[in-house]
Amino acid sequence: MEPDAPDVSVPGGPGARVAAWVAGRPGLVRLLAAVVAGLLLYASFPPRTLWFLAPVGIAILTLAVRGTRRLRGAFGVGFVGGMAFFLPLLPWTGIYVGPVPWIALSTACAVYVGLFGVLTRLIGRLAWWPLWVATAWSLTEWGRASFPFGGFPWGKLAFGQADGWYLPFAMLGGAPLVSFAVAVTGTGLAWLAVRLLGQLRNPVAETRVSQEGEAAANSPRWTTWRPTSWYRIVAATMLVAIVPITGVILRTALPGPEDGNRPITVAAIQGSVPRLGLDFNAQRRAVLDNHVKETEALVKAVAAGQFPQPDVVVWPENSSDIDPIRNEDAYDEITQASRDIKAPILVGAVLVNDDGTTTNSVIVWNGEDGPGERHDKKIIQPFGEYLPYRSFFRHFSEYADRAGYFVPGKGDGVVHVEPADGGPRVAIGVATCYEVAFDRAFEQSMRAGAQLLAVPSNNATFGKSEMTYQQLAMSRVRAVEHGRAVVVSVTTGVSAMITPDGTIQQQTQQFVPAALVAKLPLRDNTTLATRLGPAPEAFLCILAAAAAVVALIQRRRPAQR
Repeated sequence: MEPDAPDVSVPGGPGARVAAWVAGRPGLVRLLAAVVAGLLLYASFPPRTLWFLAPVGIAILTLAVRGTRRLRGAFGVGFVGGMAFFLPLLPWTGIYVGPVPWIALSTACAVYVGLFGVLTRLIGRLAWWPLWVATAWSLTEWGRASFPFGGFPWGKLAFGQADGWYLPFAMLGGAPLVSFAVAVTGTGLAWLAVRLLGQLRNPVAETRVSQEGEAAANSPRWTTWRPTSWYRIVAATMLVAIVPITGVILRTALPGPEDGNRPITVAAIQGSVPRLGLDFNAQRRAVLDNHVKETEALVKAVAAGQFPQPDVVVWPENSSDIDPIRNEDAYDEITQASRDIKAPILVGAVLVNDDGTTTNSVIVWNGEDGPGERHDKKIIQPFGEYLPYRSFFRHFSEYADRAGYFVPGKGDGVVHVEPADGGPRVAIGVATCYEVAFDRAFEQSMRAGAQLLAVPSNNATFGKSEMTYQQLAMSRVRAVEHGRAVVVSVTTGVSAMITPDGTIQQQTQQFVPAALVAKLPLRDNTTLATRLGPAPEAFLCILAAAAAVVALIQRRRPAQR
């Protein structure tokens, strides 16, 4: 690939008139293109299955920012595209707290898309630029998932691909490689568009000359394509086609729904809550009672032969906002439920520490033995579970003081259970709600030997929004990334059983109490993505940074002459 030659417009015809209109309003056209690109990216996310719109969105955004004259203009165009993407993607963050947090979070995320615009403008003239621009997207996704306050990975391109051709890339390089595959397809589309439009707007004129040496006409009689450009067009077409085709081929290497060392029967309980909103747990006893009630209903269904006996039961996050270790009633109620179902229960509970802070925990509760191992949520949600710089941010919202005083836990993210069938202990990797968005959560669990993954979650504070479907898609990506079955248990839904190939075997409806029971495979072997950990993303980020350095050096050379 070589830098593209400057365009020279051809007068006459409707195409030229359109080109002239566009040329007269370049800033407006780029901003409109950025808005369209952002909306296409948003439309590629669940609950829709329009995953194929994501590469198109990246292509349009790349063309919009690459054509800007200044770096600050590229930032502005990218930022507008980011706002068009994140504003419709994240309204659930402001359902019960007003528009300020929603707009602030969307703006912060859009800044990273603006930085993508700057990098694209900077490195978009290098040889092989579609590859470097795609790595620039990877770099800005990493930055957004890391800074500030621990980052916010929501909106990674990978999380819109659970139903798409790109999903199998997760088993090679995790979510970062899926995002890169989508991005490089998009930049390849942009490159193809540049080459094709360049051919249409830059014909090679061939003029007949008379025997006297005078031109037979003042304008071209016909035009031909530049032969060398065909190589670039073919190369661009191959780049656009080869990545998704590779994804389709990789799908054949995914494990089957039942492939594993041995099966285990798992139940997921969705007890629902008395009411939605920030005060969903005002009736904390009712929330606990709901999950006990649904578990007791499962006991009767198992006795009637409607479901097989579960080996382990998974309750959602916040299923007991009453500290069951300190509260005797809650302790007894959970113990009775575990005794009746004849299996250990993973209980999502809020534990009160001696210093007044709280811990969001998942406790293995095994009948008369009571509480055992537990996972304390390590990646806690800023502005929700805790408020950074509380004295400062409380001036911006009346809801600020409603943020919790949770503290992050420690550990490897794995709990062990003794299954009801008497088999060997099972290692279950746990990522509680918000944690599933972060690559490092299950990476640590897998290094600790997780054979099955669980995502207990509470979405009652986000109402009837797309959030729960977006989060479910993350769990599907994690299943393929690590080659593990995933149990998703949510207070209000959607709860689901996901097989190691990312397929949803069962799922519930939202806001309906329910129980799911499924036989899922336990697996010990690991994927390449698990073994490599964060290395693929680090490699892509280093490539982007190196390309930016080369581009900066090239920009400085003319000024030094």
